[in-house]
Amino acid sequence: MNSLKLPSLANVMPDIANAPLSKPQGTLDWVGMANVHQPFLIDEGGQLRSVHGVAQIYVDLADSHAKGIHMSRLYLLLQEFAAERALSVAALEEVLGVLTDSHADLSTQALLEIRFDHFLRRQALKSDNSGWSHYPVRLRAQQQQGVAQVELGVDVTYSSTCPCSAALARQLIQEQFERDFAVTGTVDAEKVLAWLGTEQGILATPHSQRSVAEVLVRLAPGAGELPIAALVDRVEEALKTPVQAAVKREDEQAFALLNGQNLMFCEDAGRRVKAALNADSRILDYWVRVNHYESLHGHDAVAIVTKGVKDGYRPIP
Repeated sequence: MNSLKLPSLANVMPDIANAPLSKPQGTLDWVGMANVHQPFLIDEGGQLRSVHGVAQIYVDLADSHAKGIHMSRLYLLLQEFAAERALSVAALEEVLGVLTDSHADLSTQALLEIRFDHFLRRQALKSDNSGWSHYPVRLRAQQQQGVAQVELGVDVTYSSTCPCSAALARQLIQEQFERDFAVTGTVDAEKVLAWLGTEQGILATPHSQRSVAEVLVRLAPGAGELPIAALVDRVEEALKTPVQAAVKREDEQAFALLNGQNLMFCEDAGRRVKAALNADSRILDYWVRVNHYESLHGHDAVAIVTKGVKDGYRPIP
């Protein structure tokens, strides 16, 4: 009795996703994967280092007869890209083309977004100490109608001291001074100096709060190294009061001085960041939201600004 020879399992594995539909079922804007954990390479001044990123990666489904895309192709191409190329504008533009080509029969556009924390070593304001400050980063690369765009987003945390609260505190101190010294003529300088060092003298202080500037910029095409540190530096230099890492008493005192010299409403912070970004030729467009997480009341004070270029970012909160 002859035995029946069966085909190997590899030859009979069904590929349901690759089976065409019998009639059009409609197209989809994006299909792909989200929450993909993956190490990526960052080039900082010629030195490569690895960061832990979380990615989402998509192509469109432009063929209405196709049941689906090839998810594994996207995943494997992302792994290959992350292992071989440091993140840059040019590299992201290139991988968008590769993603689209991998689905040439199904797709016409691609999107890759990567989020990670970027760490910068920061020197203390006065002491010899230093520490790490971290900045949430978002990279978003998108190719539509053959045109690639790369966006870089960073969150910068800083301190904001309310100008109104500062003025009200100064008024209370003036009133207390008048009561304590009954000013009618000259006063003893040594007594005033001692009074200024007491809680009785400086009986009121302005309120301040931790604040965050969310900055999203569109970068010029073909650029090399991602300007993450440069963008953070530009924003922090504009605001003047970035939160600190290593802090001794002399650093805290220096920080108090910076806050006193840089009183700002959210409107002031928004204008400062706007002026700083307008001065950078690498930035084609920007969207900025400054959030002052008020300590006076339970709601936040927010300002939003865009560059205002044609077909650019819309000032949507």
